[in-house]
Amino acid sequence: MTDPGRFDALHLETLDTADGHRIGRVTLDAPRSLNALTLEMIDDLQSQLDAWATDDAIAAVWLEGTGDKAFCAGGDVVALHRAIVAGETDHDPAAAQGFIARYFSHEYRLDHTLHGYPKPVIAWGDGIVMGGGIGLFVGASHRVVTPRSMLAMPEITIGLYPDVGASWFLNRCPGRSGLFLGLTGARLNASDALFVGLADRLIDDMRREAVIEDLRQADWGEPARAVGHVLRQHADASRERAPKPEVQPRLDTLDALTDDDDDETLIRRVIDAASDDDPWIARAAKNLAAGSPLSARLILRQLSRCRRLSLAEVLREELNLSLACAARGDLAEGVRALLIDKDRNPRWQHVHGAVPDADIQACFVSPWDCDSHPLRDLVDRPVEKEPTHATG
Repeated sequence: MTDPGRFDALHLETLDTADGHRIGRVTLDAPRSLNALTLEMIDDLQSQLDAWATDDAIAAVWLEGTGDKAFCAGGDVVALHRAIVAGETDHDPAAAQGFIARYFSHEYRLDHTLHGYPKPVIAWGDGIVMGGGIGLFVGASHRVVTPRSMLAMPEITIGLYPDVGASWFLNRCPGRSGLFLGLTGARLNASDALFVGLADRLIDDMRREAVIEDLRQADWGEPARAVGHVLRQHADASRERAPKPEVQPRLDTLDALTDDDDDETLIRRVIDAASDDDPWIARAAKNLAAGSPLSARLILRQLSRCRRLSLAEVLREELNLSLACAARGDLAEGVRALLIDKDRNPRWQHVHGAVPDADIQACFVSPWDCDSHPLRDLVDRPVEKEPTHATG
């Protein structure tokens, strides 16, 4: 085992395999923030992945979070709040050099790198996987959840919207479940993550070191096959640990709740479900009721706009919208209420049912033309991934 270096909140090492290869091991190491991604962590991880991509000795990458509470709880929204309050951004081309545009553009570039990485990436999604953490997790070629995994895209609660490629992958969930999940921030357990296609394998959290050791002993002549073989064996032995699914048995209900051509009517229908006898649906509906009314409208518009776009196109659209949420949306107020003052009493700009269309339209005006967009060079390429129907 060799240690190629350590950054402030990122631990890196390489693990020797029996046949002379190496596995690059990355540990997000910021336990106090539940491994939330700072800009420095994003840049350091991007640099290391770029280096390993061209290193013939590296056969695969293992990505995990330190501790037993979280893989990654999201992005560094506190730093984003500080930048907004300091006036370090505006919705104009010059903002490309500001902290907020740099944070989001670097984060989305990292997510895109993972989706198209030329070597297997095994993401060990133990514990909390939320927001920016899902961006990392979903991009991996082999996405492992454990019985204690909890996934969510809860941006509605902080005045943002599901980003990090969610405008792409939520549109690919079964039925209209992705729309419901994005609109409400509903929590998913490991079985749910498998069903909606955000994870590939369920493996008992107690098996982590055994999985790593079996990967070290594997035949790396065909890397994707080697990883699949090891994970499949451990998933088969972990089936009895699968939690009770929440989404699959409710899919028809979720489809009906979100089936309307008028956005305000759809939102009201979901909010009204807060009084539902079903506690899982009621809890999700309450998230929407308490969330940013502007964000709710942006989520619906964004998912519709991105339905047929490629991942690279989606990430460019997300960068535009994220900058707008910072400059003229509810992001600063949402973070203040949840994480700064912690009064959980956000003063949103609007109320549900009364969001002017002009305010929505203004958030979809790009500050860049095609030739100057910070993510203009992103190009999607096919990569071998785990089958999305895996249920192990």
